[in-house]
Amino acid sequence: MSVSTVDSADLRNAMVERLAADHQGKGLTLRPEVEAAMRAVPRELFTPGIPVKEAYENTAVITKQLPTGENISSVSAPFLIAEMLGQAVEALDGLEGRHAMEVGSGGYNAALLRELVGPSGSVITVDIDPDVTKRASACLNAAGYHDVTVVCADAEYPIENGRRYDLIIVTVGAWDVAPAWRDQLTEGGVLVVPLRMFGTTRSWALRRSGDRLTSHSRRLCGFVAMQGAGAHPIRYLDLADGVHLRLDEGEQIDEASLEGILGQPRAEAWAGVSLPPRTALPDLDTWLALRLRDEYVLLSAQDEAIASGVVAPAWQYGTPATLSDGTFAYRSELRWTAKHFDLGCYAHGPEAQAAANRMVEHMNAWVDAGCPAPALTILPTATPDGDLPDGAVLDKRHSRLVLTYTPTRKEL
Repeated sequence: MSVSTVDSADLRNAMVERLAADHQGKGLTLRPEVEAAMRAVPRELFTPGIPVKEAYENTAVITKQLPTGENISSVSAPFLIAEMLGQAVEALDGLEGRHAMEVGSGGYNAALLRELVGPSGSVITVDIDPDVTKRASACLNAAGYHDVTVVCADAEYPIENGRRYDLIIVTVGAWDVAPAWRDQLTEGGVLVVPLRMFGTTRSWALRRSGDRLTSHSRRLCGFVAMQGAGAHPIRYLDLADGVHLRLDEGEQIDEASLEGILGQPRAEAWAGVSLPPRTALPDLDTWLALRLRDEYVLLSAQDEAIASGVVAPAWQYGTPATLSDGTFAYRSELRWTAKHFDLGCYAHGPEAQAAANRMVEHMNAWVDAGCPAPALTILPTATPDGDLPDGAVLDKRHSRLVLTYTPTRKEL
């Protein structure tokens, strides 16, 4: 055995140990079969051209960019791959003998799936970009995974007509669920998809029952955007240098009302709560989006804007915000006391205090309800209102998404 082989195995095992600790820190468990697969597949063979040590860092490896610098293909970060594979394993109670299709190819995830489905299962990986599929094929062959089928096609449409899969796992960011994905699932089959709503992406594990998909689990995530017929670009508006609004669900904004708004005096309001570190704030953010949707936008900010005090958002990559009648409000940085935190809102504009108070009222309602998580049901776009389950409806191009919060502490 060569020194490089020993180094690769050591790095791979160290990566898996870090993943197990990361899962534990999030209150999750790294599934034994996922752990075994990640110990078996040599990640460096799917990231040629970079040092072996870098291949095993817990970050994505970009494999293709546009001339503009936009990332359009990558080998995803190990922690995210492990979490999504774990969602699939849990939802299907194991992948041994299953037939799986991956949408968005890089090779590494397909190899892991091949390990998980075993000799009696099968894996097909699909990508719209011929450069990506060519590279995936070469990497899979180099790693010895000769029986993974690689297809260059737009997976918005059916692949291999008439074939059904127990699992479809999407490894690019999707704004909607293509009907072909649902239709190609077996009854009871599972779709794992990074689905974007209100500018924020989550990986949802969804089980098929007839024409509906019902959520089994969810994880916060981020992916390169889908290309082809399923693409849906996000719109951005500049609020100030290094501060942007993200518009994703057809929001209509009076851009003139944004000028100089952050230079106006800041009002603030606080919920007066004491929450533990593991509180799932993405669940709160979706709650706010649904209840403030007529004026909802997403705030993102660069390091320089935060360091200079222009804004102080809860999360620089996507914080819930509202814009209405010249008043801008957003969920603020957390206020920590010992090992617990309070929720707050900062606002600017003529009705700043009222806007801050209103957002905090919705935060308190979520806390009073027991900090519930949303369940997601997805039905075809032609589904009548009367056939939808209870919940807040978000209509997409192909689908009607219904998000349902069930209070765990007391009814609102």
